[in-house]
Amino acid sequence: MELSVVIITKNEERNIGRCLASVKGIADDVVVLDSFSTDRTEAIAKEHGARFLQHAFDGHIEQKNRAITHAKNPWVLSLDADEALDERLARSINEVMAAPTADGYTMNRLTNYCGGWIRHGGWYPDTKLRLWDSRKGRWTGVNPHDRYELYAGARIAHLPGDILHYSYNSIDDHYRQVEYFTTIAAKAYLDLGKGAPLLKRLFSPVAKFIGDYLLRLGFLDGGRGFTIARISAYATWLKYRKLRALRAQRP
Repeated sequence: MELSVVIITKNEERNIGRCLASVKGIADDVVVLDSFSTDRTEAIAKEHGARFLQHAFDGHIEQKNRAITHAKNPWVLSLDADEALDERLARSINEVMAAPTADGYTMNRLTNYCGGWIRHGGWYPDTKLRLWDSRKGRWTGVNPHDRYELYAGARIAHLPGDILHYSYNSIDDHYRQVEYFTTIAAKAYLDLGKGAPLLKRLFSPVAKFIGDYLLRLGFLDGGRGFTIARISAYATWLKYRKLRALRAQRP
């Protein structure tokens, strides 16, 4: 089948094997574009038959668009290294690629958080556009929150099955990712000319917690749901604090 799988990586030895094993048999081309990992990511990728390439990381959007240019086929499935296809989704992709009737396909993503699957709080179904004809769209968004957009007039359909997202093995992992992503987001907001007024800094974290934990039923995920809502609210506060600090550094 003429399908390329593209994945970007940086020190993903814990995840990349699972990801690559899940796409075995659905694609004739697998590309791993790496940002100079220092662990066993390269060895594991090559063990699974992937084409392993390297390029300095200059942003999620930029790197994902770059990865697509290395694909041998116009039809592309994009995955993160900490994701994997469940069996139902793999079958769905195989079936639709025999004769595609749309220009792109969405699929749901189910996230594993500290050993448990999260189905509320805005984390599921977390629908993603991940399979498409790459001649008809490109990655866009504001780093680190990338999204793929098809050009006007493109047809989108939905596939049954889930992307399984193995997000955080521990709360410490979550906090480390928050620190990393809020730095990227604050810089992106600064470049867009966004501000960090007092009311935004005070009320956005509260609104985030209420929205995720109460309105989106995060409490139904028990203790994990509370932890996710709490850390998400903290991340919102931290992003605006970093933005304010960056703005203060400007002459």
